[in-house]
Amino acid sequence: MSAETILSFAIVGHPNEGKSSVVSTLAEDDSVRITPVPGETVVCRTFPVVIDGEEIVRFVDTPGFQSPLATLAWLQEHEGPEVLEAFITAHRDDTRFSGECELFTPLAAGAGIIYVVDASRPLRKVDIAEMEILRMTGIPRMAIINNKDETSTFVEIWRAELRKHFNAIRVFNAHMATYAERIALLESLKSIDQQWESALARVILAFRDDWSRRSGMTALIMCDMIEDCLGYQATRNFSEDSELDAVTQRLVREYQEEIARIEKKAHKKIRQLFKHNIFDYALPEQSIAGEDLFLDRTWQVLGLTPWQLAAAGAAAGGGIGLGLDAATAGITFGVFTISGALLGAGSALVGGKQAYRAVIKGPKLGDYQASGRIGGSQLKVGPVTNIQFPFILLDRALIFYTRAINWAHGRRGRKGQDRPQTDDKSYISSFTTAQRSTCSAFFQSVRSGNEKKYEHARQEMVVLLKDVLAGIAHSERR
Repeated sequence: MSAETILSFAIVGHPNEGKSSVVSTLAEDDSVRITPVPGETVVCRTFPVVIDGEEIVRFVDTPGFQSPLATLAWLQEHEGPEVLEAFITAHRDDTRFSGECELFTPLAAGAGIIYVVDASRPLRKVDIAEMEILRMTGIPRMAIINNKDETSTFVEIWRAELRKHFNAIRVFNAHMATYAERIALLESLKSIDQQWESALARVILAFRDDWSRRSGMTALIMCDMIEDCLGYQATRNFSEDSELDAVTQRLVREYQEEIARIEKKAHKKIRQLFKHNIFDYALPEQSIAGEDLFLDRTWQVLGLTPWQLAAAGAAAGGGIGLGLDAATAGITFGVFTISGALLGAGSALVGGKQAYRAVIKGPKLGDYQASGRIGGSQLKVGPVTNIQFPFILLDRALIFYTRAINWAHGRRGRKGQDRPQTDDKSYISSFTTAQRSTCSAFFQSVRSGNEKKYEHARQEMVVLLKDVLAGIAHSERR
């Protein structure tokens, strides 16, 4: 898109109404300075949206109106086609109008208007003056009701007044807006000026294509994470039977820490894909996706239901099992293996720590070859073979994705401004039989050693995840 056709929108309004939060959310840019102190923005700052190296739209963060009543009076006395330029020329050295001169500059240069109001407070005379000033510019304009406290007491009063001055009005909470709501706002901008329709259509298409690309990359990250966790094992040598308990505890801890590291690294990549770069997005305290992967509660809430698990286990056959073999075998050839049962995969129906506290056993004779070591033994933890394990990993990743994409960039986690979080839900338990079969086939293929089977199963898994992620992104706000 050439520089001449790049659309620009100035976000204007009274100080401390949420303008910077709107800019940050629309531009997906957490470098926008946001503060509860009125008047912190004193000069205009432009935040371009760049996709694939190309700037597609610009949002301009402006200072708040400083003297709207006096400004309106001057404009009414000097109406004309170049009234904004005339005002800037007449008042550029007058500190009383420094805010107006600054915010009028992008408007005089051709930017569209997005006017932000906080409808959690009553309508005032200065608000009506601001609306009339913007109407007099003749510039296409939309009003955003940024209802920060989410109270409805004054909304209709604001809406009735805004209708007199603006081409379009939307309720848009910049602290809570989802991807779908951002797209809906851009769609609404198309209607305020016919000349913008074509350019905005290209902007929206670019946003959607970029989101699809990011979803595809997220699917790949999730697949890589599951592969790494299913393939990981930890080993440690020991020479005396008396060392077994201490070595076992250390090795189990090391295993769990590495699995947690792999999962956290994947979550960080997802967070960065959706441009949470400066302010570290963290899951809410009550989010089960942030709890210990091996806690009983995690295994009780996430993953497959007992009936689904039984069906998946039957379908899996010998490729990936329920993790029960370790409970029936002993120590053989000086090589100890603690299977998925020891590591929280349990019997696939019980909690993590209950399972691995109960069993310290090795594999059945014939499940492995002796190490041939002399004068010592080797303890091995993993890889987990429990079919529930990768489903829980995937469930947690989907929850993290949901939280991350719906964490508006203008939100910043400020206390007192976040609506109560909804409880996490298991996505896996609502998968169709066909979707669960695709997942099981991929999990089995990871350890099959059959490259052709693995490549096909991974491709099918990526397609499935992209579809699931698209559904989450377009669902209602969480």
